[in-house]
Amino acid sequence: MPNSSSTLPNQPVILGFDPGRQKCGLAVMGLDRSLFYHQVVSADTAITTIEDLRQQFPVSMVVMGNQTSSQSWKQQLAEVADPLRVVLVDERYSSLEARDRYWQMYPPRGLTRLLPQGMRTPPRPIDDIVAILLIERYLERLTSNSA
Repeated sequence: MPNSSSTLPNQPVILGFDPGRQKCGLAVMGLDRSLFYHQVVSADTAITTIEDLRQQFPVSMVVMGNQTSSQSWKQQLAEVADPLRVVLVDERYSSLEARDRYWQMYPPRGLTRLLPQGMRTPPRPIDDIVAILLIERYLERLTSNSA
């Protein structure tokens, strides 16, 4: 089930894409860092899901991780109708950072909250949270370059 905000953006948004061989993370975020959507999808349905998201949101570009199979995914994105600009972002350490962010977004409950954070394992794939972090890294790069 996708995690999405009930309000639609009134500005162009960025699609975050964490490509993988079996599963991919997707996120849609505004330039003001408002999060509108995030979900983990199978690699088989990633392109179709991206096309669906483009129907729902005013996507201006794709920010994608530069590691796992990124070049083949960039090629696939270039082959869709009306291709978007794809910007590659350094995704080193993003999985570790995403684990921490998961627990910020979804605080642990029950006995899990008694475990030290480093020993907790998120109960679901966190590729969508990696996609969120990729957008944030891109936006950070923009603001630090313009300062």
